[in-house]
Amino acid sequence: MAPVPPGIRLLVSFNRDQWYKALTFALTFLLYTSFHLSRKPISIVKSELHKNCSSVSELATAAASSSQQPSRASLHTDMDCSWKPFDKSNYKQLLGAMDYSFLCAYAVGMYLSGIIGERLPIRLYLTVGMLTSGLFTCLFGLGYIYNIHSLGFYIFVQVANGLVQTTGWPSVVTCIGNWFGKGRRGLIMGLWNSHTSVGNILGSLIAGYWVSSNWGLSFIVPGLIIAVMGIVCFLFLIEREYSLLMTGGGGRVRGKSGYDTELLLPRDNGTVCVPVQQVVVVKSESEPSAISFMGALRIPGVIEFSLCLLFAKLVSYTFLFWLPLYITKAAHLDAKKAGDLSTLFDVGGIVGGILAGVISDKLGKRATTCAVMLLLAAPTLYGFSMISEFGLGPTIGMLLVCGGLVNGPYALITTAVSADLGTHKSLKGNARALSTVTAIIDGTGSVGAAVGPLLAGLLSAGGWDQVFYMLMTADFLALLLLLRLVTKELTSRKPRPISTVE
Repeated sequence: MAPVPPGIRLLVSFNRDQWYKALTFALTFLLYTSFHLSRKPISIVKSELHKNCSSVSELATAAASSSQQPSRASLHTDMDCSWKPFDKSNYKQLLGAMDYSFLCAYAVGMYLSGIIGERLPIRLYLTVGMLTSGLFTCLFGLGYIYNIHSLGFYIFVQVANGLVQTTGWPSVVTCIGNWFGKGRRGLIMGLWNSHTSVGNILGSLIAGYWVSSNWGLSFIVPGLIIAVMGIVCFLFLIEREYSLLMTGGGGRVRGKSGYDTELLLPRDNGTVCVPVQQVVVVKSESEPSAISFMGALRIPGVIEFSLCLLFAKLVSYTFLFWLPLYITKAAHLDAKKAGDLSTLFDVGGIVGGILAGVISDKLGKRATTCAVMLLLAAPTLYGFSMISEFGLGPTIGMLLVCGGLVNGPYALITTAVSADLGTHKSLKGNARALSTVTAIIDGTGSVGAAVGPLLAGLLSAGGWDQVFYMLMTADFLALLLLLRLVTKELTSRKPRPISTVE
C-alpha cells in the first residue's frame, strides 16, 4: 500500500475548527486589504493633479525649440500640466479639503457603524459596504474619463466613500475577535493587521502604474477589486464559530440542546430525518442585548486608548495621504517613483505592528508597549525630516524605521487592545460589545485621521518643517494620554496580557 504523502498528512492533522479559523483569518485579511487598497490612490494621484508647471514648461519649451514650434507647445503645457480645479496656487488647501471630506465623513460614520453593525448580519452589512465603496472609488476615476473639473463632484464622492467605508473595520475586527480568544492575541492580530500596510503597498503600486498615463484607472481598478471582494465576502464569510452537522443517507440525527436548529431543520420530538448533505448549525445561547454607547465608554481604558489613537492615527494618516507628495517635492522624483518609495513606510509598518503584538503578549503590557514606541517615534520623525535631503539611501532607512514606530502603536490599539476591551470582564461575557467598542476607538482615532491631513495641507504652505513639528507634537500628546495606564501596568505585581484593561 502506497504511503500517504506528507502534505496530505499535514492537511488532515488540522481539525475542522482550525480550518475555519484559518479561513476567517485569511478572508478578513484580504477583505480589509481591499479597503486600504482603495484608499491609497488619492495620495499617489495628488502629484499628478497638480504638477510642477514651471519644470514641465521648461522641458516642453526645450522640446518645442528643437521642433521650431515654441509658442504652441508652451501654451499646451500651461493649460494641461495640472488638473483643474487643482491648478491654482491654493492647490494644497484643495487637496487637503478632499482628504478632510473623506476622513471627516469616516470619523462621523464610524460611531454609527459599530452600533448598526451589532444589530445586522455582519456578512451582509460588510458586503453592501464593499460594493458601494467600489462604486464611489470608480466614480472618482470616472472624473478623469469624462473630464470632470468640479471640486464639488470630487468632494461628494469622497464624503460618500468615507461613510460607506466605515462598514469595514468594526465588522472584520468583530469576526476575528469571535474566532480567536485572548491567548497570543497580540501576535495573531499583529500579523493580521499587516493587511493595512499590504493594502497601502498594493494600492500604491496599482495607482502608480497608471498615474502618469491615465490616473482615472488608478481609482477604477482598486474600485473593481474591492467590489469583487465584496462578492467573495457574501459567499464565504463566517461571522462566528459554527458546527457542521454531517448526516448520512436517511439517517436520524438527534437535536442538540443549546443549538438554534429550528430555522434549518424541522423538529420531530427532538429527532429529525434529513437527506445526505452538510448542514451549518449555529452555536448560540440566549442572545445578550447590544451594549449602549455610554455603556461602552464606561469600560476601563476605552477613553484613554481612544484619545491616544486620535493622535497616533493623525500621524499615520498624514503619512498615508501626504508622503508621496512630500517625496516628490523633497527628492525631486516623479509621481510613480515617489509612490513606489512611499511603500517602504508601510513595509516598516508591517514589522512594527507584529513586533508590538509580540512584545505586548510577552510582557503583558499593552499600554507600556505603545508608550515606548511613541516615545521613540517623535525624535525619529525629526530625523526623517532632516535626513531625507541627504540622498536615497538614508531616506529608505528612515522610512522603514518611521513606519515601524508610527504604525506599531496604531496597529496594536486598533486590534488587540480593541478586542481586549470589547471582551472586558465587566461585560460578563457579552461579546456583542466588541463592534461598538471597536467603532468608538477607531472612530475617535479617525477624528485625528481627518485633522492630520487637513493641517498638513495648511502648514505645508509655510514649509514642510512645520508639518513635522505638528507630527512630533501629536506623538507626545498620545504618549501623555497613556501615562495613567502605563503607571498602572508598571505597578501591577503580576504581568498579564490584558492587565491594563481588567
